[in-house]
Amino acid sequence: MLPEFGFLSLLFATTAALLLSIVPQIGIWRNKPSLTNTAWGLSYCFGIFTSVSIGILAYSFATDDFTLEYVAAHSNSQLPTFFKVAATWGGHEGSILFWLFTLSLWLVAFAFFSRKNDRTFSAQTLSLLGLICLGFAIFILFYSNPFGRAFPAPAEGRDLNPMLQDIGLIFHPPLLYVGYVGFAVNFAMSISALIFNRSAQVIARAMRAWVLVSWLFLTLGIVLGAWWAYYELGWGGWWFWDPVENASLMPWLLGLALLHSLMVTERQGMFSYWTTLFSLLAFAFSVLGTFIVRSGALTSVHAFSLDSSRGYVLLLIFFLLTVGSLSLFALRTNTNESAVKFPLISKTGAILGLNIVLAVATVSTFLGTFYPMLFQAMNWGSISVGAPYFNSIFLPLLTLVLFAMAATLCLSWFKSDKKRFFKRLLLLIPAAVIAYGMIWNALQNDDALRFHFFAYVLLTLAIWVLFVTLWQNWTKVRLAYFGMILAHCGVAIATMGAVMSSYFGSELGVRLAPQQSQQLGQFEFHYDRFSNEIGPNFTAEVAFFSVSKQGKPYAEIVPERRYYDVRTMTMSEVGLDAGFWGDLYIVMGDNLGKGEFTFRLHYKPLIRWLWLGGILMALGALCSAINLKRKRNE
Repeated sequence: MLPEFGFLSLLFATTAALLLSIVPQIGIWRNKPSLTNTAWGLSYCFGIFTSVSIGILAYSFATDDFTLEYVAAHSNSQLPTFFKVAATWGGHEGSILFWLFTLSLWLVAFAFFSRKNDRTFSAQTLSLLGLICLGFAIFILFYSNPFGRAFPAPAEGRDLNPMLQDIGLIFHPPLLYVGYVGFAVNFAMSISALIFNRSAQVIARAMRAWVLVSWLFLTLGIVLGAWWAYYELGWGGWWFWDPVENASLMPWLLGLALLHSLMVTERQGMFSYWTTLFSLLAFAFSVLGTFIVRSGALTSVHAFSLDSSRGYVLLLIFFLLTVGSLSLFALRTNTNESAVKFPLISKTGAILGLNIVLAVATVSTFLGTFYPMLFQAMNWGSISVGAPYFNSIFLPLLTLVLFAMAATLCLSWFKSDKKRFFKRLLLLIPAAVIAYGMIWNALQNDDALRFHFFAYVLLTLAIWVLFVTLWQNWTKVRLAYFGMILAHCGVAIATMGAVMSSYFGSELGVRLAPQQSQQLGQFEFHYDRFSNEIGPNFTAEVAFFSVSKQGKPYAEIVPERRYYDVRTMTMSEVGLDAGFWGDLYIVMGDNLGKGEFTFRLHYKPLIRWLWLGGILMALGALCSAINLKRKRNE
């Protein structure tokens, strides 16, 4: 009976979204405040009903209610409780409901914080958000209902996908969803501004706070996902250019461009068109990302659905959002608006260049992701676009991004201070020396490594950005500058980690029996022993390694191979020794008999700097959001 109540709550939420998308509109256009003000009550109702619905689904997982087809397909009585609850968003139907729940949180948050603002504009924004909620609620009711009963009910569930039985599942998807869906607020605000024919400058400060929080969560979600791929998938990398990874990257790039464009719009009254366009596309690409994950139309290790029909409903939603919003944008664009001239060598010019590069990166990612799908749809055969394409595009673009970042810190808004800029260029000299020293040290650790010039350039620019950021702002300890300092330092540190771990890491595939050893650079891996162990819903083959460096004990590492009985799947659990300067990483392969296995041994220098840089970026966004809130209260 309880699942039926969850479905009923979903129906009530759909009704609230329908009323929210209609009633305030009538109040606005007929100038009836009583109807306009219903936007707030209906928003809260939608949030309550959606929360009840997702709560009942989570409770059904926690109590092993296998009468629900969705629960039976993604859970098992032997599954640990926290994985049972996380399995709520582990499959297609539950994840879409969680997506709607996240959207309801943003709706309620905007309703709460806008209650004292311009009532007409805020009601219009809430009504547009309600229309988006309505579209996804209808999609769930007709195509992705998680409350369908299983007849006859199985005695046991099929278990959660072993790949998802990890702490990353608990936090990675929710963080991504919060980031994805948060861009809906900026989308609705921009549409409202277009409807009322208001400039983006009027709402720039209010919009920037919402963008910052959305981008913050999306950054954390991407960083956590990269970390999860690194230690869970067992291939030693952290970014595969998978379609779903690209789906999160595109709105992240657009959100980053939007943040910088908003800053110029708010302070200088320029880039209004850029700001509006980026805000519209950021959410549209978030919906596109949902299509990529849920449609099964693109091959991906992240794909959750093989039913392309419901995926194409999401594609229709994306099409309507994109075409509708861009058409309104084109109609409202004032071609007679006077242009504001500014020196090309200025902070404004550097931000413009940065936005162009980020836009090119987004388009390149879009083409590389969807070209195989288009190729197949035209019956031209099948084609794969992988890392070589994306690396050839993104490495030069990253070079330009780093240079533009440093330039924004060296230059004034309108004054073309070339002397000041060229002084900061001198910091490239110590940056180049340090970069060469880091690479030289890595080459000494492993004779098999080779010097990469492009990696040297990227490393030099990253260190230069770090130097310029700290040099320019070391006396500015106010909160207003913390966000920028942390975010820019985060980009530099993350780039250093990515370059060093990708170009100067060591890797070796070996077969070892107990009491055998293998040298990798300065490290000696000794295979001590092997044992069989039993987990809550799996059995495991476990290898125990001791690692020494230059004859001295360094680490103990324990990789595993787990066999999940219900799913009949075998998964490798990597053995990892994490360090600030580098990680030792062991992947356990095939069992060759008598305790002998194949192993892949890795050393990843500075890989932790990648996660540290991502966290610093998110902290920078948080500090900036807090600073905006403080200014608003003053």
